Amino acid sequence: MQIQRRTLLRAGLGGTIAGALTAAAPAAAGGHRPTVFVAGDSTAATYAVADHPRAGWGQALHVFLRHHVRVVNEALSGASSKSFADLGRLDRILTAIRPGDVLLVSFGHNDEKTTDPARGTLPWTTFQDCLRLYLDGARAARARPILVTPVERRRFTADGVPYLSHGEYPDAMRALAEETRTPLIDLTALSFARWGALGPEATKDEFLWLDTGESPNYPDGVQDNTHFQAHGAIELARVVVAHGRGIPGRDERALRRTTIPDDVLRWPATRPAES
Repeated sequence: MQIQRRTLLRAGLGGTIAGALTAAAPAAAGGHRPTVFVAGDSTAATYAVADHPRAGWGQALHVFLRHHVRVVNEALSGASSKSFADLGRLDRILTAIRPGDVLLVSFGHNDEKTTDPARGTLPWTTFQDCLRLYLDGARAARARPILVTPVERRRFTADGVPYLSHGEYPDAMRALAEETRTPLIDLTALSFARWGALGPEATKDEFLWLDTGESPNYPDGVQDNTHFQAHGAIELARVVVAHGRGIPGRDERALRRTTIPDDVLRWPATRPAES
């Protein structure tokens, strides 16, 4: 599988991007389409042509949703629950969100940077306080918030045993979900189980691990244990949609499809959340 994917990267980068761009969701025919908004960080973000094959799970959500459902992925690289709101990104979502829409809220990676006053939060106080802004804002708009615990990093011991890396942040989000009766997708636990089942080598096909010369965008190769290439983003999006019972327009046939080609994704000219 890894060899086939690398052959595609070397031989068909341009075709992959061009084909994926034509697979974008169709324009609305009139009226409001059910919309899934994503507030999150780089693990969920949509990436540009220059980043290919890097992709976030929010970029792949449409693969498992019916065509009448729109995805607005506002996930921003480097964002925490605090900085996303402070930068006005939450207000931007709340201006656009409509009754019956869904807001997926997934933070934690950058909240853990507690030495950074612009981003750091503490699990049981400021992290929960910030997340409440998203829940309250969505509900005030009569939309449905869903909390998504942070996806696990690729972390293995020398013996090949995976270990957790997010400290108490997932537990704090789980507790907040229970307290506020908010649906929760436990992506931390679900991704951790996936990485453990795949093991240290096979997970490289899902994370952004590329050899020298494998992709023109990463000529020296890359070994990234936090971010994903297309295959990993697609499989994480599958997990999110499969476990997000409140997400509208779930495509059960797509969810049952065991193999999804990487070129169902699209890489726009610029990162939409940053342009």
